[in-house]
Amino acid sequence: MSNSKSNRDMIVETNRDVKWICKTLAEMKESIGDHENRIRSLEGSRSESTGWERQIYAGVGAGAGGVVAVFMKIFGGF
Repeated sequence: MSNSKSNRDMIVETNRDVKWICKTLAEMKESIGDHENRIRSLEGSRSESTGWERQIYAGVGAGAGGVVAVFMKIFGGF
């Protein structure tokens, strides 16, 4: 008896491996899609919070500029 596989056995095994690889690749694509959706969601929420923070910083900057203008007027600046 020979320990080598017949051509038919090799074809069956290869076919099974190809099916497993295709299934695994499809699962990976789904997983990547889920990760991309999560990343987009996080980026969206981050940009929303960043927009809010920018508004706060702009308000603080305008307030500080107003205070400086008042001090310059009171103390006779340049």
